[in-house]
Amino acid sequence: MSAHARAATTDAGPSETTPLLAPASPGLRQEDPVPIQEDDVTASQQTGAGSQDVAQFPDLGKSISRTEAEHLVRFQKNGLLEGVPTWRFRCVFGGIVMGYFVSMFDSTLMASSHPVITSHFHASNSASWLSTAFLLTSTSLQPLMGRLSDTIGRRPLYLGGLALISATTAWCAFAQSIGSFIAARAFCGVGAAGVLSMGNVMTNDLVSIEVRGTYQAYINLFYGGGSACGAAFGGFLCDKLGWRMTFAIQIPVFIALLINAYFTTPSTLGPNLHARSGLGIRDALRGFDIAGSILLTGSVAALILGLNLGGNVYPWKHPLVITSLVIAGVAGSFLIYVEKHAKRAVMPLPMLFSRPRGSLVFNNFFAALGINTILFNAPLYFQAVKLESASVSGFRLGGPSIALTICGVSCGFIMTATGRMKWLIVVGTLSMLVGSVCLSAMWDGIPAWLATIFLIPSSVGQGLGFPATSLAVLATSTQEDQAVMTSTLLLWRSLGVVMGVSFSSLILQNALTAYLNALVTGRHKDRIILTVRKSVRSIIDLDPKHQAQVIEAYDRSLKVTFISAIVVFVIANILILAIKLPTLKKKDAEEEVEEQSQ
Repeated sequence: MSAHARAATTDAGPSETTPLLAPASPGLRQEDPVPIQEDDVTASQQTGAGSQDVAQFPDLGKSISRTEAEHLVRFQKNGLLEGVPTWRFRCVFGGIVMGYFVSMFDSTLMASSHPVITSHFHASNSASWLSTAFLLTSTSLQPLMGRLSDTIGRRPLYLGGLALISATTAWCAFAQSIGSFIAARAFCGVGAAGVLSMGNVMTNDLVSIEVRGTYQAYINLFYGGGSACGAAFGGFLCDKLGWRMTFAIQIPVFIALLINAYFTTPSTLGPNLHARSGLGIRDALRGFDIAGSILLTGSVAALILGLNLGGNVYPWKHPLVITSLVIAGVAGSFLIYVEKHAKRAVMPLPMLFSRPRGSLVFNNFFAALGINTILFNAPLYFQAVKLESASVSGFRLGGPSIALTICGVSCGFIMTATGRMKWLIVVGTLSMLVGSVCLSAMWDGIPAWLATIFLIPSSVGQGLGFPATSLAVLATSTQEDQAVMTSTLLLWRSLGVVMGVSFSSLILQNALTAYLNALVTGRHKDRIILTVRKSVRSIIDLDPKHQAQVIEAYDRSLKVTFISAIVVFVIANILILAIKLPTLKKKDAEEEVEEQSQ
């Protein structure tokens, strides 16, 4: 091993993006841990043999043993995993991004197709369960995937996810009752959790941290494209092909992705702890945090169920809503206790509450909460205040969606070119704050086109901030923490999405009730208030006097809701302004020569 390679092994810990391929040698002696200094955060490149040492960005202040470092794999000069041919990498990564596209197409399909499906089964009152069932399982199971894949490997979970989502999509296409369809969506969420989480983790395994931003850009492109196509064309496909065929046409794509993954995905990706230890999967799983897994899944599922149903399907005082939130609180309390004592926790509290990773995770939580407060209520503004149709108000979200995709793709290439992440996170989070301030400051009579422009800064911020945060979490973590930190970040981001919808609805409905009672006058006041709260479209049919009163009530209520987003974004900005992040920068050849001569 060269002097430079030895320096890289002893001066820095293993990277979040470098898997362990070789099994542990039974006779290897555990050496003393090597402390990692905060300043030692740049990647190093090995000369010769056309390959480079793994980029190493350890948890600041964390110690790591030399034994652990000896199991690191190496990357080629182009940043791809050594030992994986280019054609094979293209097949694997191509399958990953296509999996993102089709999975997101499927998950957003409900936004435009659920009226057709529920009408077919004469169960329009069950519409919310079509999305809730999917969200419940996909979000609650994602955090388990990271730690579980460390033990049994990435490949089994990825193949299992693709197989399950293929089967459940077929189940959706042939469902004969609304109950069967909802059950299919719930199991489809399980498959999506495996496909989406493993896609991210496997990309970390396959490429070095220096070029990870480029491949994150490709993921963002396909992720955004799938989401946009599902929402935009779902209704069109249902009208032209029928809702059953809309699901059926996805089946061959998922099967093709499964076949591709089966023949091309390396079985050695990830730590593969069961293989390294020489134990079978059953014996290796004995050290798995089963209690923490059950409590985490239960608390997240109960929280999502309560927040999704409360205020939307049932009143907040409904027994099912209250019971769900109480279970979430109790299970969450037990989870904290269990995870404090778990050896390999599925939700490692020291990582979650350490800087900078904890700040990055909670920044994403509050950012997602604020973003969805805006996006969920923006169409209501155009429908209730500007009296536009649902289709026109939805179309106005096209501009922000395009801005989000462009910024998300650009962010990945910028990180690869500059090696810097913090300024993207700071600019992104500030942009979200600017967007919420603009929306809160909208005046009476503002043109609809200008109100649409005010939506763009927040989407730009999301496109810049979220990809940079994802890479920053990897860059400040050791290899052992790779998958679990990725899953943890996705979990808290998803919780922010759910809470953004629930809390903004709670704020809006309370404010709207107060303003309607204060502003609406006349003998039929109660009837008018009840009517406009049930249907926004009924505002158009009101007489000019009451129409103006109701519009003003909605306008003021939405401003209060957007102001709440300002508070959330201020917290998100405070969390990241003082953090320190490494630079994704390879050392120059002159530095390498100087280092080798020492």
